[in-house]
Amino acid sequence: MMDHDSLWNRYREQLIRCREGQLDLWLDVSRMHLSAGWLESMEPLCQRAFGDLARLEAGEKVNADEDRMVGHYWLRNPDLAPTPELREEIVEGWEAAKAFAAKIHRGQVVPPHAERFRRLLCVGIGGSALGPQLVGDALATQPPLQTWFLDNTDPDGIDRVLRQIGLQGLAETLVVVTSKSGGTPETRNGMLEVRAAYEAAGLEFARHAVAITGPGSQLDKAAAAEGWIARFPMADWVGGRTSVMSVVGLVPAALQGVDVDAFLAGACAMDRRTRRAETGLNPAMMLALMWHYAGKGRGEKDMVVLPYKDRLVLFSKYLQQLVMESLGKEFEIGNEKRVCQGLAVYGNKGSTDQHAYVQQLRDGVNNFFAVFIEVRQDRDGASLVVDEANGATSGDYLQGFLRGTRAALAENGRQSITLSVPVVDAFHLGALIALFERAVTFYAFLVNINAYHQPGVEAGKKAAGAFLSLMDQVRRHLKAHPGEPVSAEAVAARLGADPENVHHILVHLACNGAIWMTVGDDPGADRFTAAG
Repeated sequence: MMDHDSLWNRYREQLIRCREGQLDLWLDVSRMHLSAGWLESMEPLCQRAFGDLARLEAGEKVNADEDRMVGHYWLRNPDLAPTPELREEIVEGWEAAKAFAAKIHRGQVVPPHAERFRRLLCVGIGGSALGPQLVGDALATQPPLQTWFLDNTDPDGIDRVLRQIGLQGLAETLVVVTSKSGGTPETRNGMLEVRAAYEAAGLEFARHAVAITGPGSQLDKAAAAEGWIARFPMADWVGGRTSVMSVVGLVPAALQGVDVDAFLAGACAMDRRTRRAETGLNPAMMLALMWHYAGKGRGEKDMVVLPYKDRLVLFSKYLQQLVMESLGKEFEIGNEKRVCQGLAVYGNKGSTDQHAYVQQLRDGVNNFFAVFIEVRQDRDGASLVVDEANGATSGDYLQGFLRGTRAALAENGRQSITLSVPVVDAFHLGALIALFERAVTFYAFLVNINAYHQPGVEAGKKAAGAFLSLMDQVRRHLKAHPGEPVSAEAVAARLGADPENVHHILVHLACNGAIWMTVGDDPGADRFTAAG
């Protein structure tokens, strides 16, 4: 363990303070165990990564699987877009989102059976839900519309949300459905469930509905044909996990009263700072290098994200998708070498986690590094003294727990990074998101993987489709043999299918009232009967 003077000197040398205009973000890597000469040895790779990102921002089609550009950086600075048409498309998206939200807030667009829209229901999945959820939870302190999200195909979860809104509440609820293709099952199912709820309440769903989707998609065609309130086009060069600054995130954010201009400006400011090809002064590159160092360039250690602010409780969840979907890849660029890259992310918030898993972080298996996020201002206004003995406020305790946990981890050889922002406002949330987006891109270039495709996600979708197809075959088979008790093995043999999958299907059908089940001594002895 270093002495105080040594730690102080490391802190002074290794703290990066980004203080330019409104931007005020600090990155402290002094509690990482960097070996002598390691940063210098990485410099050639860093310079190559700076060039790779510059080409990506210029419009190079790095998403080769889908022959697409990756342009989420243009969303906060349209002047970077490679064509005038794209620049115009981005600005039109900004203005359309803000104008639509203003009309809703002013009561210029109203539902047919209520005075105005007072509730918002967002239906999406992945980035189409995570981004708007994070932004709303962090920034919408007194939203003009009370907001809910449907981000799964769980029937019970859907029922819970609809019960909270209530039949009366549906009449004043605006529904925003987000799906690039319009065919994403979770979003499509949620939309159909919500549509059914409107019909059951005697309301016309289309008069409450907004679509955010790709031009010409299934959803776009349906929304146009049915006369939905509004349609916002999604660009094919923006992936879901980086879509929060497109109409996908801006429409829900504006409807929730978020300052979307400041949100975009914060991201733009961070982009500008992290375009510098000076490794030691570039917070995104330094963040990527710390990930690389901790995990030896192979993701050997998890990243535990600990924001010490309730407003950022969803940030670790947001980063899970951004980081893990981007970096979890089987092959290097070109599909020539199998590398199985990735970086596992988990976390919740401080100081809550000091009563959960910090015990293991300090004393258990050393398979992680921590990322603390500090928000320097406790609250807007003066704080109550909660401890007369030492004059401490609640915020003083929060700072004490952050610094205490960081010190306790360091004392036991655990590495950590600390990010610090003055407040959680639209500008600095935009800057934080942009920082991690750019760190992800730099890291991917450093380890030679493509951060902007997701073959594993597609493989999961294909496997789910095959399972659902088999479920349909099982249903048809049972319907053709009513009253006949059958085993999973017997059905599987007749269909040429995997008996375990068939057993899972039969149990699912039985538990949801479609057939009867008699439980045997083991799964092979279970019998299933369709009604005659």
